[in-house]
Amino acid sequence: MMTDPIADLLTRIRNGVHVERPFVDVPFSRLKAAIVEALQREGFVWDHEVVESGNHRVLRVNLKYGPNGEHVIQHIERISKPGCRVYMAVNEMKDIRQGTGISVLSTSRGVLSNREARRQGIGGELLCQVW
Repeated sequence: MMTDPIADLLTRIRNGVHVERPFVDVPFSRLKAAIVEALQREGFVWDHEVVESGNHRVLRVNLKYGPNGEHVIQHIERISKPGCRVYMAVNEMKDIRQGTGISVLSTSRGVLSNREARRQGIGGELLCQVW
C-alpha cells in the first residue's frame, strides 16, 4: 500500500530524469495529473497523457531535456507531507532559486505554481518545489 502517492510521483520523475528516460509511467489520479499540468505550464515537462494499461489507467509523463541533453529538472522535492502539512499564504511566497524554480501549491482554485497563485492572490498547501 502506498502511503504518499505524491512523493511516489516526484520520486518516479526524479529517477526518470537521472537515468534520462524519455517518459515515466505513474498510477493515475486527478491530483497527480494536476501537479504534472502545473509542471508542464511552467516548462519542466513536455506533456502528459492518460494511457489505459490493462484494467487501470496510467499517467505517462514525457520528461523534458535541454538541446544538449541537460536535465531541465535539476531538483524536485516534497514539502508538505502527510505527517506534517505546510501551508503558505500569498504574502509568504518568495521566488525559488532567484526565479528559476517553482513551488506547486494545492489551492481552492486547483493546483497552481507559486507564480500563478501570487497573480491570483491566493495561498494554499505547499506540495513540492522544483528547479
